[in-house]
Amino acid sequence: MKIALMCRNVDLYSHQRFMQAAKERGHEMIHVNHMKCYIDIAASRPALHYKGESLKGIDAVIPRIGASVTFFGTAVLRQFEMMGTYSLSESVAITRSRDKLRSLQLLSRRGVGMPATVFAHRSSDPAELLKLMGGAPAVIKMLEGTQGKGVVLGETKKAAESLIQAFSGLQAQFLVQSFVKEANGEDIRCIVLDGKVIAAMKRKGADGDFRSNLHQGGTAQQTRISPAERATAVKAAKVMGLNFCGVDLLRSEDGPKVMEVNSSPGIEGLEKATGLDVAGKVIDYLETHARPGATKTKGKG
Repeated sequence: MKIALMCRNVDLYSHQRFMQAAKERGHEMIHVNHMKCYIDIAASRPALHYKGESLKGIDAVIPRIGASVTFFGTAVLRQFEMMGTYSLSESVAITRSRDKLRSLQLLSRRGVGMPATVFAHRSSDPAELLKLMGGAPAVIKMLEGTQGKGVVLGETKKAAESLIQAFSGLQAQFLVQSFVKEANGEDIRCIVLDGKVIAAMKRKGADGDFRSNLHQGGTAQQTRISPAERATAVKAAKVMGLNFCGVDLLRSEDGPKVMEVNSSPGIEGLEKATGLDVAGKVIDYLETHARPGATKTKGKG
């Protein structure tokens, strides 16, 4: 197969591993920086241009689109789909998962467990917001934040109200969520591929930090997950429509709670913690599923 790796920085660990896994299996993988693509919409046949050439003959694409460039990145991916190229995860699913508010609404409608969450206009009453989601401590989370950035903890009612007021003053869009104290600064990252959890790790936040993100100094180790956690991760991925994703769970007293569904999960921490060949499993999946015109988006407006 000829596979396109859609990413801006091909030197990242995850991207190098995808390149390596494809090569080991005899496939050709090319790097396509989606931010340097041109979308030919006016042509009689949809086309993409990159580095002065038309992108043709590509059997599958692995989208690795950064959150800050979701709009243009998914537009490029949508053009690949319109050309009949199979995508590991489709553009509509990526867009859906990147909208934190929309994704939580969809998960809630399907009965997927999550922390109590309130979203309101920034002019709303902070005290009323806290009352609706159960009081302090509370997590205030920016809708546009990634890798633990833009996430703060209000440990007391007064502190939480002050944080809500501060975010409001910045004209930021944010969610207020209940703090799952029993998680003890830990979460579970599950990698879901083709409706199955293929790997899982437990992440622990740095000393004094309730966030467990590895980018914020957290650590990771392999872990066994319960049937309920496995079922929750699989259901969350299905609700989002993602063939490949990372699902972050908190272990609470009343069952697993989904924090986030990540459409472009990093695999470095997980591969190193578990010793599993996650990149290889992704390429194996493409070998089985990538067929011309198999992407649902083809031919749709």
